[in-house]
Parts: sequence; structure tokens; C-alpha cells
Amino acid sequence: MPLSITLTDYGVGNLYSIRRSLENCGARVEVVTDMREVLDAECIVFPGVGAFDKTMERLEPYRDEIMERLLSGTPALGICIGMQILFEGSDEGRSPGLGVIKGRVVPLEAEIVPHMGWNTVESGDPLMDGVPDDHFYFVHSYYGSPDEDVTIGTTEYEGKTVPAFFRKANTYGTQFHPEKSSASGMAFLRNFISFAESVL
Repeated sequence: MPLSITLTDYGVGNLYSIRRSLENCGARVEVVTDMREVLDAECIVFPGVGAFDKTMERLEPYRDEIMERLLSGTPALGICIGMQILFEGSDEGRSPGLGVIKGRVVPLEAEIVPHMGWNTVESGDPLMDGVPDDHFYFVHSYYGSPDEDVTIGTTEYEGKTVPAFFRKANTYGTQFHPEKSSASGMAFLRNFISFAESVL
């Protein structure tokens, strides 16, 4: 029986590429627009691209229940803005985040913003096992700055080390986009699916 992934459609971004990538890696994907359905999910993916407040708009009514589910061990993956909403809040907006990770999302202080393109990710996490190349695709103007020890990978941009990969309980978060990262991203997503299956 393939892993059942609930992909949250909170009205921002294009879900096609992440859905196709997860299905190509062997998962069964259900896209939901009613965030109440997240509460019964076997595994959750919060996709990327969008603004913090707009992304939280539909999730906010179920914020406490979703946080409880994630902290209790439901496997999940947040990508880009889907990772940033795992934090308590963001300097980009005024809405509270899900609060799974203690800390805030802060502006990227760099000459060229947004950071857009391919960068290496330094990480020893098992989700990187067998990844053919450590280059992943980024597009962001903000990044997660945790107040707890949850950073499991970093990238370097304009000479600064930036947190880019997080884990708390069975929830992973990536600032990079695995679904836009060619063979490396597919290997990463296959590893995530195997991980999710192993903890269910």
C-alpha cells in the first residue's frame, strides 16, 4: 500500500510539480483545500511559494490541532513558505505561524534578494543519503532563524551561512525546493517517503 500524502492547497503557489514529483516517487497524493482534512492525514506536505500571512489564512483556525499532530509524530515536510510557517512568526507578516519550531522567519540580508538559483546544502541527515549532487534550487527573501537546535543543514549565500534544512519530531522543513532540484530532489523525496513509511 503506497504512502498516502495529504498535500495542502492553501491557495498560494503551483502544486503541480510537487504533486507529480511525489507521485513519481511512489506516493499516493491527495490535494486538500479544506485544512480540516489535514487533521486526519497519514503524512502531510506543506508546499512552497507564497506570502506568510496568505499561507496561514486557511491554516489558522486549525493551528493548535495541526501543531499538536506534528509534535506528536505525524510525518510531514514543509517546503519554502511551507517550512517558514512551521515557525512561531515571520517578519514578512503579522499572522502567527504554526509554532512547531521556536523562532522567527527573518529577512535575508544580502546584496541580491531574492536568493534565486542553485546552491549547495551541507547536511549529514539520512534524507540526503544517495543524493547524487548536493546542489538544490532556492528562491526566497526570508529564512528560518530557530531558537532551538533543529537546524540539520545549511547553505552559503554571499559569504554567509544560512539555515536551510530543519527537523523537529518527524517534521522536516526545507528552504530549498526538492521538486525543482532535478535528480537530487527526487532522491531526497524518495528518502522522505521511506522515512515517513518507517515511522507510521
